[in-house]
Amino acid sequence: MLLVRDHPEPAPGRAPLQVFLQRRVAGMAFAGGMTVFPGGGVDPADVPEPDRWRGPDPSWWGARLGCSTSLAGALVQAAVRETFEECGVLLATGPPGAGAVDPAWLRAARTDLIARRRTLGHLLAEADLTVRADLLRGWARWITPEVEPRRYDTAFFVAVLPSGQDADAHTTEAVEATWWYPVEALEQRERGEIGLMAPTIRTLREIAEHPDSASVLAAAEHREIRPITPHVVHRDGVRRVLLPEDPDFDVAADHLTREGRA
Repeated sequence: MLLVRDHPEPAPGRAPLQVFLQRRVAGMAFAGGMTVFPGGGVDPADVPEPDRWRGPDPSWWGARLGCSTSLAGALVQAAVRETFEECGVLLATGPPGAGAVDPAWLRAARTDLIARRRTLGHLLAEADLTVRADLLRGWARWITPEVEPRRYDTAFFVAVLPSGQDADAHTTEAVEATWWYPVEALEQRERGEIGLMAPTIRTLREIAEHPDSASVLAAAEHREIRPITPHVVHRDGVRRVLLPEDPDFDVAADHLTREGRA
């Protein structure tokens, strides 16, 4: 999830746009120690309920993401759940005219969700909340290279931080989490201060072209989403991850059986 916001008083020389990033625990099996967008895997319980859903339906999302209707619905539901679990931001609302959800209930619900004592569907029904699929936009779809021992087919969504909510670092999967100017994260990566994976680098570069969150959402409306699978080459003892725009991308398949990891 690319969770974005506009800083009311941006740093000098920076556009207001910020994105929420987490640095993963170093010992994690995948992307340990890397700075990433919040997210996670689809759970069997990530099945949307039509009466707890507002916005484009799963069939629309399936056409948008290039996958089945059932998978698309699960991806959106998982994106909402993971954002709540990892950031404390809930992309769901009550009936029209309903007040804000009790913060104490939200804290307890988040704890139960993380502990797998209840599902997102149970929590939505209990508080009479509805998933706001209309707050999400599709951004990209990435598939990990064939050489990786753990492979993922990942949908990237973007959403603006809802009014009255804020993201936090209360997750066991990250050692730190905060709001970043996209260019600032890229600059720190260039200085070797943080680690970013290829999809994160490219996505940060893309959103850095926009001044604010409204511009990012508008751009998402017109993006063509096709699965991107990076290629990996090993040359002179150096492992390189190549993207479709790289000159050697088409010939990199010859190197995919080579061993090695970053």
